[in-house]
Amino acid sequence: MAVNGTRNSPIVTVKAPRSREDEIDNRPMVLVVDDEPAIADTVVKILNLSGYAAVAAYDADEAIETALIAPPSLLITDVVMPGKNGIELAITIKRIYPECKTLLFSGQASTADLMASANRAGYRFNLLNKPVPPQKLLEMVEENLGNSAVLSEAN
Repeated sequence: MAVNGTRNSPIVTVKAPRSREDEIDNRPMVLVVDDEPAIADTVVKILNLSGYAAVAAYDADEAIETALIAPPSLLITDVVMPGKNGIELAITIKRIYPECKTLLFSGQASTADLMASANRAGYRFNLLNKPVPPQKLLEMVEENLGNSAVLSEAN
């Protein structure tokens, strides 16, 4: 029987065997943004070693470019950064990807005013204070993405 592209043509689907690489590629993306590369890279390493897919950006513009290529399920961003601050970045990402969750982190007192402004505009973000202990970071990521985001050790 010839397959000619018509409605009555038979459809054959071949399901490729699932590999660990396929599972890794299907994990939710976590975008980590901090103008201090050591912090962003460390958070990404913690997340990757814990089974999450994570990538770093070092300013808001780079983060937006990265998000347009690989839509994040979770944005973790520093609040106080040169140029566009983390709250402005979070609002921009939320407008592009309404389902994206956000965690803000900061070690600066000026964050309270920025958070209050975002709250008045109708945005509610979770704030972690720097330094963030790795276990607390992982708890918050799990809370936002759920257990399904991490590969099970049984696979």
